[in-house]
Amino acid sequence: MTGTNQILGGGGFHHLAMKVKDFDRSVEFYTVVLGFKPTVSWGEGDKRAVMLDAGDGGCVELFAGGPEGPRPDGVIMHMALRTADVDAVTERARVAGATVTVEPRDVDVDSKPAPMAIRLAFFKGPDGEIIELFHLK
Repeated sequence: MTGTNQILGGGGFHHLAMKVKDFDRSVEFYTVVLGFKPTVSWGEGDKRAVMLDAGDGGCVELFAGGPEGPRPDGVIMHMALRTADVDAVTERARVAGATVTVEPRDVDVDSKPAPMAIRLAFFKGPDGEIIELFHLK
């Protein structure tokens, strides 16, 4: 699972950008519930944006001014976050009002070049974004 991406010259998760309808609520969710740290922010009102570091340099970039109401499905299926404790983070999300769509479970993946044993869970963030918690066992 680790290594350098030769095509990208290092690679790795940098950020995932989302335009959210309730900027303050989303910032609070990612910082208080999931422990992200703001690294840089800019703009005012519906032009605000912030980069939130997950802890390893990978960020979620939130933009204010997202549309109200239902949105058509986009190209992002989900965002996967590495964690050492899938169960505890899932419970924090649940307590904060997140809808858990897949309870924490162990999964054996017949992957290449070698099989993996993982623990995962899925829940919805404040704007309905699907968040996967991922732990390589």
